[in-house]
Amino acid sequence: MKNYFYIIYIAVMAVAVLLFALLFNFFPRPEFSELENRELKRSPSFTIDSLFTGAYTAEVSSWYSDSQPYRDNFLMLSMEFDNAKRLKLKSEGEDEVTFIAGDDAPEAVAEATTPATDSLAQTVEIKVDSLDQKQKIEDKAKIANHGIVLVGTEPNVRALMGYAAKANVCNAYARMANKYQSVLGEDVQVYCLLIPTAIEFYCPEKARSRVKSQRATIDTAYLQLDSCVIAIDAYKNLAKHTAEDIYLRTDHHWAPLGAYYAAKMIAKAAGVPFKDLSHYEERVVKRYVGSMFRYSGDISVKRSPEDFVYHVPLEVEYETSYITYQVDENYNVTGSYGPTKDKYFFTFKDGSGGAYCTFMGGDSKITQVRTSTNNGRRMLLLKDSFGNALPGYLFYSFEEIHVVDVRYFTRNIVEYVKEHGITDLILGNNVAFASAGTTLNAYSRFLTQKSR
Repeated sequence: MKNYFYIIYIAVMAVAVLLFALLFNFFPRPEFSELENRELKRSPSFTIDSLFTGAYTAEVSSWYSDSQPYRDNFLMLSMEFDNAKRLKLKSEGEDEVTFIAGDDAPEAVAEATTPATDSLAQTVEIKVDSLDQKQKIEDKAKIANHGIVLVGTEPNVRALMGYAAKANVCNAYARMANKYQSVLGEDVQVYCLLIPTAIEFYCPEKARSRVKSQRATIDTAYLQLDSCVIAIDAYKNLAKHTAEDIYLRTDHHWAPLGAYYAAKMIAKAAGVPFKDLSHYEERVVKRYVGSMFRYSGDISVKRSPEDFVYHVPLEVEYETSYITYQVDENYNVTGSYGPTKDKYFFTFKDGSGGAYCTFMGGDSKITQVRTSTNNGRRMLLLKDSFGNALPGYLFYSFEEIHVVDVRYFTRNIVEYVKEHGITDLILGNNVAFASAGTTLNAYSRFLTQKSR
């Protein structure tokens, strides 16, 4: 009898191995993951040099594992299985059980606006006693992969990027603003804008012990500013509107409405006109799920789509041109082309995970917007991706708006300011990005590098 069992077992396993071999070797391989909203690895080009250095085989291995047939289906099945395990534990009355991934799970993201996603942490369950009624969330939260706090229940889950930096982490950023003012002189007004991230306003109280105050970070940094540099306190205005959709629930960025309230503070600080939302057309991308699904690896985020709402100015004329950077797979600039004219607001279909690229189509470019606001004021915004949502609310405020992403600029900033007659320069970054050494190094390099 045992022999029959082993024969059946070996036959079943052989068939399974054969089916998987056929699946992974002969079925079409996807080039894009709808689930993760990203391009998948492509089959590498063969060269003799890459073969002998080992690079070719490494790239083949990476492509083979990243582009497996039905990848999204298998990934979804895995997430469903993990979710089912969590639900089972809860049903057995173990709400208080904690799964610790490692001491560094809740740490702030310092080197970029998005965290690394190579490894997945387990989930930490946290019982929450009470929450602000304005948040409209449930009484439980959990810390998922990379210290991401998930709040509420489907279909209204909010995913929050962790923040655990010391209060003085952005002081060097403020001193960089001082240096820009000193170098550029009195003909250019420099502003410092530090943008809080969503966890500052929506973190449940029971998770506060793992999260540092961004208000303290911003206030401490602004104390470092020289009197001639203007601090833009967007925090104060955002805090007044936390009951509104000023941050996206499923993305690490703020919502366009949050950028609107910050833009209002920019205009006030600069002493330029500003129009309220009655002068804009509201547009909506429905069923939006942003970056936090991929970063958290939690299916509840995918099941909590939201409306991506943005606003297009109606009563001002504007023309947009771009110098577009070409970048390699590591996001290093390899070349550029332009200027070319194109639209400022790009259109995305309902359900698209790329809707935050509505503004300028993304980051890797220099943007110049000429408006019909004839007041002689020309603004340059130095930013990370949070800054993308800002300029569209300032077309009524400035004659020209220039937008530069700190990760892709290859010009000398002093030459650029003189060439374009910039009158107002804003260093505007979210607090995590502003604290990164790579950010400060880039801003310092812009002052001395040769244009290319």
